Amino acid sequence: MQLGMVGLGRMGGNIVRRLIRAGHAAVVYDHNPEAARGLAGEGATGAESLEGLVAKLEAPRVVWVMLPAGDITEATIQRLAVLLEVGDTIIDGGNTFWQDDVRRAGQLRSRGLHYIDVGTSGGVWGLERGYCLMIGGEAPIVERLDPIFSALAPGRSDLPVTPGREGRDPRAEQGYIHAGPNGAGHFVKMIHNGIEYGLMQAYAEGFDILRNASRPALPPEHRFDFDVADIAEVWRRGSVITSWLLDLTATALAEDEHLSSYSGYVDDSGEGRWTIQAAIDEAVPAEVLTAALYARFRSRQEHTFAEKILSAMRKGFGGHVEVKRSEGDRV
Repeated sequence: MQLGMVGLGRMGGNIVRRLIRAGHAAVVYDHNPEAARGLAGEGATGAESLEGLVAKLEAPRVVWVMLPAGDITEATIQRLAVLLEVGDTIIDGGNTFWQDDVRRAGQLRSRGLHYIDVGTSGGVWGLERGYCLMIGGEAPIVERLDPIFSALAPGRSDLPVTPGREGRDPRAEQGYIHAGPNGAGHFVKMIHNGIEYGLMQAYAEGFDILRNASRPALPPEHRFDFDVADIAEVWRRGSVITSWLLDLTATALAEDEHLSSYSGYVDDSGEGRWTIQAAIDEAVPAEVLTAALYARFRSRQEHTFAEKILSAMRKGFGGHVEVKRSEGDRV
């Protein structure tokens, strides 16, 4: 299939590369011309503007927007809505708030355009590992675009099929699902990221306790000088808490057990807050996820080894770099 991609950053560029490897065609645009020219050298077709991108796509056009959630995504989609024609499709693969998806889908539907929201997980490793996709939108359009989604998904790999899944949607076993109507894809991704906050916080606090087991305030016979890098490594192998997040933690600790290149300032990108708001709206208790979000707020005032662990994991899976403290931040 042919796809237009707007936004060639950490994930957009690699999504294009993975699609090209699978035999699909891509027309690409980024506000940085060098990014588009670089991908053109890898087999994509570059465009110098949104207008140019649309002109190089064959109807029915498919344009994937991979930009930071918020104003820039909103403005880009509204601009594309003017440029595209009846029957064309806009995909938003960023971390958009799901209620914005519902609104946009209605607006675009009145123009005869289709809208698909795709919660995309895979970070900077997606090119090789594939992307876990949570898709919202009209079923016929999702099915028509299946060659794109299946090419981006990780596939079954060596994971065994879960017992009892006979008769269920086989796409889930490949690493992607049609979660429901517009907004459903980003809603599922929002909860995914909220859970991610809780998992990361649990690892971070656990390693902080291990690291502080040698504090002088403890009785000598109760002190332990643990090698946290070795503990992370052994937990990766056969323990019940093994995960990709633990893999990333082990890698960071093996490089520097003290994580001295991290300050412990931990940002949040919105999904954690939205998850807690959904819990409030549904009257669902979410103590762990709420505490994990608040821990990130506190990290911007005082930092612990736990926050360094969080920063290391965020850099590992998403390439997130710590925000520099402003003059108003307390140390």
